[in-house]
Amino acid sequence: MPELDYFVVDVFTGTALAGNPLAVVMNTAGLSTERMQAIAREFNLSETTFVERRPAEVEQAEGVRVRIFTTQEELNFAGHPTLGTASVLRLATPDVPQVTLALNVGPVPVRFPADGLFGEMTQRDPEFGVEIDPAEVARLTGLAAQDFYPEFPPQVVSTGTAFAIVLLKSVEALARLRVNQQEATAWLRGRGARWFYVLADAGATGDGGLRAFRARMQFHGGEDPATGSAAGCAIAYLVQRGVAASGERVHLRQGLEIGRPSDLFLAARLELSSELRLLFEARETVTQSHLTAESRVTDVRVGGSTVLVAKGRLFLP
Repeated sequence: MPELDYFVVDVFTGTALAGNPLAVVMNTAGLSTERMQAIAREFNLSETTFVERRPAEVEQAEGVRVRIFTTQEELNFAGHPTLGTASVLRLATPDVPQVTLALNVGPVPVRFPADGLFGEMTQRDPEFGVEIDPAEVARLTGLAAQDFYPEFPPQVVSTGTAFAIVLLKSVEALARLRVNQQEATAWLRGRGARWFYVLADAGATGDGGLRAFRARMQFHGGEDPATGSAAGCAIAYLVQRGVAASGERVHLRQGLEIGRPSDLFLAARLELSSELRLLFEARETVTQSHLTAESRVTDVRVGGSTVLVAKGRLFLP
């Protein structure tokens, strides 16, 4: 009877039984995709990861091979499984400052700047998709037209998984979020996104005096405590739109409404073309369309802590 070690961790929190839970199954080389999917259904968490160890020289060159599954499907990328799995690997090698995972989307490095399990992943450079009609978003999310900034329309953004990023004027509006999933799912797919990721400026400083935001992500059957992949899309949107400054570190809180508070720390850089720099230096008017065409968001970083909650062994026939 094959035996596989596993760990359960809470991600984007420094406190057990908060944040977003994750199961990490070790040494799974040789398991079929169908077997991995069945194990993910057994754990019944939002995601389960499978670590397929390879020779050391291969892992050094390409990263540790990891696959991510929900209870329904395999994902090319997801944020809290990436950070949580890297943290489990760090437990075995606490002196290594960086763990690189070889995901379906490609290599994703996770840096650990100090002792402990606070890690920071660098996501792919964002791809900005279509802007979305706020009136339609309001209808599908149970919100009102006045909850949206007219100068910051919702937009599809991807750093590996595409989300419709929605910025609201207030946390009070965020509390009224009620996504009509039955209609929204097909509507979003038609625009290249999977889910809404809705956020608001918290109007106060976060941890360490950082600027604070709040976020929610509702899906069929529930709400996500922390969505690391969407958070990368969100900071890319905020920096590209000038809501957050290039390189500014912000504190994003999620999961408060469902009793699983999560803390995510985000940053991204905006690289301007030489033409755009000249316009700024001359104090010329720069439109959003010009900014979009003449700039590039890069170095998208999403960080947080991970807590080990349980470990055990699977016995498989």
